[in-house]
Amino acid sequence: MTTSQRVRFWIYLSLSTIGLVTAWTFNALAVIDNADYVRAWFGSAVDWVLGADLAVVAIAVVVFMFAEGSRLGMKHVWIYVVLAGVTAMAFTLPLFLAMRERHLARAADPSGRVEAPVRAKR
Repeated sequence: MTTSQRVRFWIYLSLSTIGLVTAWTFNALAVIDNADYVRAWFGSAVDWVLGADLAVVAIAVVVFMFAEGSRLGMKHVWIYVVLAGVTAMAFTLPLFLAMRERHLARAADPSGRVEAPVRAKR
């Protein structure tokens, strides 16, 4: 794994963790408050805009995950989609991107080793 791949991997994994924690936290607060999700998502025109916008993004993300996973030969991509339904896309998209970086690194170097850069001799 190159340094830039490693940095992206950890950024994506950190964002995934943040996405999971915030989803759990705010969903727990909504459940405690007995919130009406449908009314909250579609109560006003502004809510409709945000809800529709996020729905289109979610569909595009799912299409991307399946297409990119298929292109790269990643297995079990469907798990990310199922997890998005029970957790949050804010968790599963960055997780998918982290695993994609790992997959790309392993495809480039099947041993999975990170080689130190070789400096050019002067």
